[in-house]
Amino acid sequence: MYSLKDKIVFVTGASSGIGESTAQAFAAQGANILMCARRAERLEKLAQALEYEYGVAVHYFRLDVRDQPAVDKAIAGLAPEWRAIDILVNNAGLSRGLDKLPQGLLDDWEEMIDTNVKGLLYVSRAVIPGMIERGRGHIINIGSIAGHEVYPGGNVYCATKFAVRALSKGLRLDLSGTPIRVSEVAPGMVETEFSLVRFHGDAERAGKVYQGLTPLAPDDIADAAVWCATRPPHVNVSEVVVMPTAQASTTLVHRK
Repeated sequence: MYSLKDKIVFVTGASSGIGESTAQAFAAQGANILMCARRAERLEKLAQALEYEYGVAVHYFRLDVRDQPAVDKAIAGLAPEWRAIDILVNNAGLSRGLDKLPQGLLDDWEEMIDTNVKGLLYVSRAVIPGMIERGRGHIINIGSIAGHEVYPGGNVYCATKFAVRALSKGLRLDLSGTPIRVSEVAPGMVETEFSLVRFHGDAERAGKVYQGLTPLAPDDIADAAVWCATRPPHVNVSEVVVMPTAQASTTLVHRK
């Protein structure tokens, strides 16, 4: 296993769900955690917990990855001890709505595209040049089974996750000849705030998504990300698709 002790791991969207679990999982490996999200108060609590439980250094800041100037400013403004990012986990992302495309809400489209695609691009563009200069680094993009299969009502969300998959492949081409690795972790159904956000806070509707089956937990995806990062340096795990046993595809889910 490749040791992560004292490596700097930057996790976007770390305030909840997969991002929070990913920060915890890397901290448990002895990595120092750099993290951002829109909800700084949650990051503060998480930072305190990680420092106390794992004895690692943690630095966090509020950031909306959709804001390109803010992304550049935040990365350029990091203290010297935090600039040498070893692993970037592009986790920030969301889904909005399940409307058919002709009835889709423009605000929902903009939020998904700006966060899932443009936000990933902005952060990657700000971080990767430093990795190239230092001659080391690993980008782990959190994709989705929705980047492999389109499902009814998933139109724009699926398009953004297909884009994440394409960008991951494109990055591997662009970084060929460097020691920098690029991985994509693509989950199936994971019980987080995902459905609550998708349905604009409708808890009852969100809860029905996971009824009658055992979905993945955020820790399952964090474990996959850590597994990618701990392979020997000559091994690049290009793509990992992780599904609940009860889920055979985006549309075929066995419920008891």
